[in-house]
Formats: sequence, C-alpha cells, structure tokens
Amino acid sequence: MSGQHDSSSLSIIYPGTTIGPGSSVGPFVVIGEPARGRTANERPTLIGARAVIRSHTVIYDGSIIGDDFHAGHGVLIREDNQIGSLVSIGSHSVIEHHVQIGDRVRIHSNAFIPELSVLEPECWIGPCVVVTNARYPNAPNTKNKLEGVYIERRARIGAGAVLLPGVRIGQGALIGAGAVVTHDVPPLAVVFGNPARLAKMINQIPDYRDGF
Repeated sequence: MSGQHDSSSLSIIYPGTTIGPGSSVGPFVVIGEPARGRTANERPTLIGARAVIRSHTVIYDGSIIGDDFHAGHGVLIREDNQIGSLVSIGSHSVIEHHVQIGDRVRIHSNAFIPELSVLEPECWIGPCVVVTNARYPNAPNTKNKLEGVYIERRARIGAGAVLLPGVRIGQGALIGAGAVVTHDVPPLAVVFGNPARLAKMINQIPDYRDGF
C-alpha cells in the first residue's frame, strides 16, 4: 500500500510504507509519518501480513512490525521500533521510539511504553500500565540518562502498575495490579504493593502451576 491519501478510507499511507497481504487499515489511520527532522520515505516502514490496524492509529516511520499485528483504536507507535509477530496493542496505548517488542506480546489499552524499553516474547501488559525511563524527570540532562525497563519472557504486569526506570522483571514474574516496582523482580516471583514486595512464587498459585 502506498500513496499519500486514501479517499475511500480517509487514511494517509506515506511513501516508503509496505503493508503485507491480507491486512486491513481502518479510517483516519496514518502510517509512515516522518519523525521530526525527517522527510517522507527517508526511513521505510514495514508491516507484515494480516495486520489489523483500527481507526485513528498513527504509526511513525522506521518501524518494523511482524505478521498478524493488531492495533486497537487510537494507538500511537513512534519511530524506529522493532515489533515481532502476533503482537496486539490495545486502544489508546502509546509506544515511544526505539522500543523492542518480541513475538506474541499483548499490551492492553491505555498503556505507556517509553523509549529504550524491551519486552521479550509473550509478555502480558495490563491496562493502564505505566513504564518509565527517567529517574529525574525534566532535569537538564534527563535525556542523556534514560534507563529502559527490561521485561523478560512471559512476565505479566497487572493493571495500573508502574515500573520505575531501569528495573528488570524476571521471566514469568507476576506484578500485582497497582504495584509500584522500584527494584528488579526475580524470575517467577509474585510482587505487589507500593513499593512492590515479594509475596510468593508463581508456582504457589494453582492457576499458573501447569504453565511454568
């Protein structure tokens, strides 16, 4: 798909954008939006086959997205992201630039994932989760000291949790709803509270015993 304006769908697809076969793009979608200081078609935007991109989603240039991608309404994906296959991003979530998202990641609605974040395959991000990367926001050197959060494979982040800069969430860990995570979380740990503290291990929860 290419061109500047699709009168039938009222969407804008910038030159340099490739969208795989079997994909659908809703109305008022923008794909390949040039990042500030760039011109159209300077960085290619690649989206795999069978994508479903719903209305009012904006995807900036330079991102590479795998097959079977689903975006809810009003999703914002900034430039230069690496997003795997079978990834779903819920309505009104924001993915900032230079984020890595593995295969089969599920991000629910109204989540915020800032630059330098890494989400390994099969992570699950609940609604209204906030990931942060600035230890001292709006300081003169904040941009030079950003610390990305690293979420390992199959970790689950409960609704409304806040992850502070630089923390690492271990493989298969479970973060309780509303938790404020200030330190690394070990693999298979269950934490909750503010600040988040270890409550138990994932194999102590019957619903998860067969999955780890």
